[in-house]
Amino acid sequence: MVEKKAMNKSTYKAAGVDIHAGYEVVRRIRKHTESTFRPEVLGDIGSFGSFFALDTTKYREPVLVAGTDGVGTKLKIAFMMDKHDTIGMDVVAYCVNDIICQGAEPLFFLDYLAVGKTRPEKIEEIVAGIAEGCRQAGCALVGGETAEMPGFYPEDEYDLAGFVVGVVEKDRSLTGQGAEAGDVILGLASSGLQSSGYSLVRKVFFHDHDYQVTHHFDELGRSLGEELLEPTLIYVKPILSLLSKLNVVGIANISGGGLPENLPRSMPGHLDAVIKKGSWPIHPIFGILQRIGNVDEVEMYNTFNMGIGMATILGPNQVDGAIEELARHGIKAYAIGELISGQGEVVFR
Repeated sequence: MVEKKAMNKSTYKAAGVDIHAGYEVVRRIRKHTESTFRPEVLGDIGSFGSFFALDTTKYREPVLVAGTDGVGTKLKIAFMMDKHDTIGMDVVAYCVNDIICQGAEPLFFLDYLAVGKTRPEKIEEIVAGIAEGCRQAGCALVGGETAEMPGFYPEDEYDLAGFVVGVVEKDRSLTGQGAEAGDVILGLASSGLQSSGYSLVRKVFFHDHDYQVTHHFDELGRSLGEELLEPTLIYVKPILSLLSKLNVVGIANISGGGLPENLPRSMPGHLDAVIKKGSWPIHPIFGILQRIGNVDEVEMYNTFNMGIGMATILGPNQVDGAIEELARHGIKAYAIGELISGQGEVVFR
């Protein structure tokens, strides 16, 4: 005869989901989200949906532009460092930097955070970073979702993604199709790796070699972990200022795939982008990666931004003014190449 074991009553908390911790998260993040609100935001966080009253009097033909992205395996570095206050800036950056390529002003942002276990203080750190990113981009953090998923994610890990909606006047939207041979490619400096190529980064430093996040490289002037967690730059306000003053005909967010993959998305298919190597300073982290990992130069340029976080295309007579305008916003920019007749390719010389 098989004896039945005595069983306790089943509860959601016993299954690994603590709804009261979720309530504490909402209480903690309220001040962060409210700090990002624009006048168009209606209501408060916690509703089923978020209201945003678009001011249509500002536009003749408003076009909404949407984008979504995640942080990727850079999250693993945050886990290793147990540092979570900047990773939210990365998810905002990768979303808003995409839609600014169409000339769109970001309006509002939502995040999705999936955790193995709800730890209110850690989630507050993450959301504080998201709120800071939204403030830098000038968009409102109007809502999101925190999903506790025990058994799916380890207790100390999480995934993070975001979604942004922006607006642009229809006749001012950018497609890159107005670019011509002779136009100049202006490269905007990145903050380093930003948030792309981290699967290769982790392989080189932590799998192929036994580096710790506390390791110091003289070239970096700080720990490896601090360098790898450097937030992605948010280019929204400098680019919007540039668009208001000069005739920019194409913009590319240089994320995963580097210049070869992303530049062609901002120019006509009958042109090539000729990039002049050595025309901009390359951040030391790329040299360290290439040396330690024995990474081929072609692989480096096809995986990482190599020091260029955003590229704009504009006429030769606009270059000096653009560099000056970007400098006023703290962004260094370099003339890194030009467009010539071709087949939509990126050529390094």
